Amino acid sequence: MNWKTKRKLFIFVFTVPTLLFFCLFMIYPIIQGLYVSFFDWSGGSETKDFIGFDNYKEMLNDPIIGHAIYNDYFLVFWKVIGIVGLGTFFAVAVTRLRLKGAGFFRQVFFIPNILSVVVIGVLWNYIYNPSIGFLNSFLSLFTENKVEISYLGDEAYAMWSLLPPAIWAGVGFVMVLLVASILNIPAELYEAANLDGASQWQQFTRITMPLTWEQIKVSILWVVMTTLNGSFVIVWIMTEGGPDNATQVMGSYLYQMGFRQFHMGYASAIGALILILSLITTLALQRIMRRDTHEMS
Repeated sequence: MNWKTKRKLFIFVFTVPTLLFFCLFMIYPIIQGLYVSFFDWSGGSETKDFIGFDNYKEMLNDPIIGHAIYNDYFLVFWKVIGIVGLGTFFAVAVTRLRLKGAGFFRQVFFIPNILSVVVIGVLWNYIYNPSIGFLNSFLSLFTENKVEISYLGDEAYAMWSLLPPAIWAGVGFVMVLLVASILNIPAELYEAANLDGASQWQQFTRITMPLTWEQIKVSILWVVMTTLNGSFVIVWIMTEGGPDNATQVMGSYLYQMGFRQFHMGYASAIGALILILSLITTLALQRIMRRDTHEMS
């Protein structure tokens, strides 16, 4: 057996199992979901009634769908700003500004990433509790009357109240990713910039940001994809899509229709919509963020 054959065998052994798992747990469920979306099916009955595109037509007339899509992109927009913005700021702060205890701050900010989303949701539910929650208790220190705002029960506050826990949970990952990238930038570049009299902001915009752009882009795409496909968990734990569907996102509405109202065909159609919007959004962002990669010599 020559070296070319061994190389091909090596690639085959390590690639095929991964491909099989990907097809089994990703491709097959997608195809099955698209198939079910053309049926009227409760999810538990033995019979399925083929109805063609009726589930998709029903979505066009469902006002909750439009509201759920808006909420998804509301979370996407503010989470990108909050998570990537704060993650970048803290990464620069602990590397370039030479803050004392930088290692401590890295660990503290990364702690939420090792917690389950369920734990985070329950924790923030207690923080927002109108009677015994920390937030109202803290605000009450500065008012004559006790503050009893129902953050998760008021349509005016509910969506905004989901942002702090969601951002808190993701900042650490982006920070650690960018810290590693910034530490790989040659110190000579910053020394030359200091000699030229460049400010910290100029160093960030002309050295740090261009040389870490690939990591920033990955962070943005990570936030977008995890939000469009995974915001269901935090929403369902904290509000279950309420009050009055005010915090409903596509994932939570899919769960409600499929596993609460047993309209599995319609839920599968919602899943297909999530897939389409995720692909369109990702491709659009990749095109918008396309720029020349700066290499470090």
